Amino acid sequence: MTIKPGRRNRGMARRASLIAAVSVLSGLAVAGVAVARQAGTPQAQTPPAAPAATPAPPAPVGELRPAQPVQVAPATANPNPPASPAPGAATQTKPTTATKPAEPAKRARYSVAILQALDKVTTETMRFEVPIGQPIRYKTLIFTVRACETAAADEVAPESAAYVVVDTQPKAQAGRAAPPGRQIYKGWMYASSPGLNPLQHPVYDAWLIACKQSIPVAPAAKP
Repeated sequence: MTIKPGRRNRGMARRASLIAAVSVLSGLAVAGVAVARQAGTPQAQTPPAAPAATPAPPAPVGELRPAQPVQVAPATANPNPPASPAPGAATQTKPTTATKPAEPAKRARYSVAILQALDKVTTETMRFEVPIGQPIRYKTLIFTVRACETAAADEVAPESAAYVVVDTQPKAQAGRAAPPGRQIYKGWMYASSPGLNPLQHPVYDAWLIACKQSIPVAPAAKP
């Protein structure tokens, strides 16, 4: 069978158009794949650079102004001064009565003092009574008590004290006159503290023991 030349040319034209269409489609496919790859691959972005620090503008310098003097308003007199009291009007004040302080308690006084003496040579001790104002001899010493009293109730500690005067009166020897006496002690003796104001004598010591026979206190005179 023989093919006619017209049909043969038509078949070749169709084949050429198909080949051209396939090549165009393949080119489009390749181009799409490339575009897809470019779109899917992330591009590294460079971070923006930090801005450089700029120096702060200098602070404005205030203008120096001289101090303004402070003006003080003059004091104005009170237009309505308080009324002064009339010269004839007398102010009424309540008389104040002075409170009388409480009188301290009086010490109890006694008429007899009990003393004790010591002979340092013979170590002999003797306790004896001395009435107020009456001289009592102990060997060569003469004891005279002027007062004997005890502490009052409002005092801190109980105490007995006597005001004693001691004189020396040596005894007269045979054929000789007695030498004149002299005072060797004068002051307060305290029963609780014999060494506070003691008798200073090379041979004898003496101290207060107690007071006895209280003297009634005379009532205070009424004003």
